[in-house]
Parts: sequence; C-alpha cells; structure tokens
Amino acid sequence: MRFFKELDLYIAKKFIKTFFVTILLFIIIIIIFDIAEKLDDFLQKHAPISEIFTVYYVSFIPTLLNTFSPIFIFISVLYFTSRLASRTEIISMLAGGLSLRRILVPYLAVGALFAFGSYMLNAWIIPISDKKRVKFENTYLRDYWSESRSAIYRQIKPGVVMYMEYFSNHDSSGIGVTLEQYKGQELSSVLFGRFIRWEPIHKTWRLEIVTQREFLSNGNQRIKSIPYLDTAIGFNPDNFFFRVEDVQSLNQNELESFIQKERLRGSPNVQSLETEKYRRIASPFSTFILIVIAVSVAGRKSRGGLGIALGVGIFVILFFLFFSKYFVSLGNTNVLPAQLAVWLPNLLFVPVAYVFYRFAQK
Repeated sequence: MRFFKELDLYIAKKFIKTFFVTILLFIIIIIIFDIAEKLDDFLQKHAPISEIFTVYYVSFIPTLLNTFSPIFIFISVLYFTSRLASRTEIISMLAGGLSLRRILVPYLAVGALFAFGSYMLNAWIIPISDKKRVKFENTYLRDYWSESRSAIYRQIKPGVVMYMEYFSNHDSSGIGVTLEQYKGQELSSVLFGRFIRWEPIHKTWRLEIVTQREFLSNGNQRIKSIPYLDTAIGFNPDNFFFRVEDVQSLNQNELESFIQKERLRGSPNVQSLETEKYRRIASPFSTFILIVIAVSVAGRKSRGGLGIALGVGIFVILFFLFFSKYFVSLGNTNVLPAQLAVWLPNLLFVPVAYVFYRFAQK
C-alpha cells in the first residue's frame, strides 16, 4: 500500500511539473509575440508600461492558461509517460502486478484537479480578470468612446419594441427614438422622442421633444406632446456596444442573468451566449478523455520512442480541437442546440479513448 502511495505521488509530481513548465514557457512566448504585434498601438495610445504588464497581461494569463490547458495536459502526459515507457518503468509497473487501470488513477486524480480548476477559471476567475482586460482595451486599444451605432432595433421586454436612428457613445446621446407597445398583435401606443440622453447618475433616459400616440378601442387616437420625459427603459449604453467575444467577462451568475435579459429583448446573441454557458461545464470533462488517450498511446514502449507517441498524439489532439471548434460554431449559429453542440466532441471521443485503452500495453 505504501508503494502505491509513493508511486501515485511520483506520477502526480511528474504530471504537474511537466504541465506547468511547458504551458508557462508557451504563455511567455505568446505574450512576447503579442507585445510585438500591439506595440504600435500601445505607443500611439500612450498606454502606461506599468498597466500594460500589471493590468493587461496579468489579466490575460488566466485566459491563456484555460484556453491552452487541454493541449498541454495532453502533451505533458504524452511526454513524461513516453519517458517512463522508454525507461521500462511502465513495463515494470505492469510486471509488478499493477493494471493499466490502476496506473491511470494518479493521472485521473490530477486531471480532476485540473478539470475543477478549468471550471473555476471559466466561471469565476477569468470574468474577474477579463473585466480589467476589456476596460484596458476600451481605453487604449479600441476607440470605444468614439463608437456609434445606427438603426438600433431591440425588444426591450415582451410587447415593447424600440427603434433608434443613431446613438453615440461619446456623449451617450441619440436621435430618433421610437417605442412601440403591443397588446397581443395589436399596436396600442407609440412614443417618439426626437433626442435621447443617458443619465448615468440616476440610471435613466431623458427623451426630449416627445410625442405620445395612444390608439383607442373606438379607432380614435389620443396624441400628447411634452418637452421632455424621464424614463427607466430597461437597457443602458453598454448593451449597444457589447461584443460577444467579451462574454468571458461575465461570471456564471451574470451570464445567466444576461441570457434571460437578452431572451426577453429578442436578441440574436442568445444562442451564442447559451453555447458559452454550457461550454464552461462541458470543456473540463475533456481532460479525462485526453488523459486516457495520452497514457494509452505513450505507455507502450516502441522502437520509435517518443517520436511515434508524439506523432499519434498530435494527430489525435488536432482532430479533437477541430471538432470542438466546429461544433461550438454550429452551436453559436443555431445549427445545433447549444448543449448538444458543446457535449458532442466529448461524446464522440469517449469511444476513441476506449479503443486506445483496449489496445494499450497491458
């Protein structure tokens, strides 16, 4: 029993050490290339050097860590397991009475820690750091405050539709606002404002030069004109300029609430938001599938050594990443239900992992 514990600890240490060394080296390389690509933008927008490194790139590291962790978990297991196999350590374990299933225990235990860490990164840690990244990008890399939108059409809530001709983020003001209210399929009232301005202190909108038209049941209309009207319309300027790629800045609770609001507004982004919600749960489970495949491939001692194991492993991981991205895109575009789209790669590769396991060296 003591031997098993020492062996488990030995494998776990190898796994964790190899993973963090490889992925940290990769993250450093990615950051260096990213700095070279964005250097002109940093200089042009006079971004402080301290904020570039302590805000932008520190906030960027959790995203990089989570994005590339499946690849480097797989590569790490392939690498150090191939080393164990080349030194006949795997064969010694099997000859000593350990089954491949038993050898997999420390791998899967560490994998469970990584899977839990991946979920925490997706759901809670990355949203905290990503808010800082988005704020930095809006300040120094995007012309966020000079952006504008035209022909904005939104369902604010069931039965209330808004149309705005133009809105500028520079001064939080717009022109040509129409609010239509329906009872069933019949138009009951229309509110038109020539100008609209967001009041951030009171979290309200001020409409100016307002005309209100109410359609009565007898076929007549009641028209009312007022100089201005303060109203709490259920949206704020950030909704106009929200990018779907910034959804990572929402934690799990914020994402769920945002999906509900977007669904009430009839937003076309609901499907992609739901895909992201389910992806955060489904993605960590791929860790176990990739570990089983990697151990099964790399645990066999062959004349080709590490080269053959890496070749087969890279081939498998490329296919897995392709299917993952492909099905997520199908979920984003409403070709497949969101939940099915994010789980299909795992479901398809479970039989693949089983086949590799069945033919692994026993």
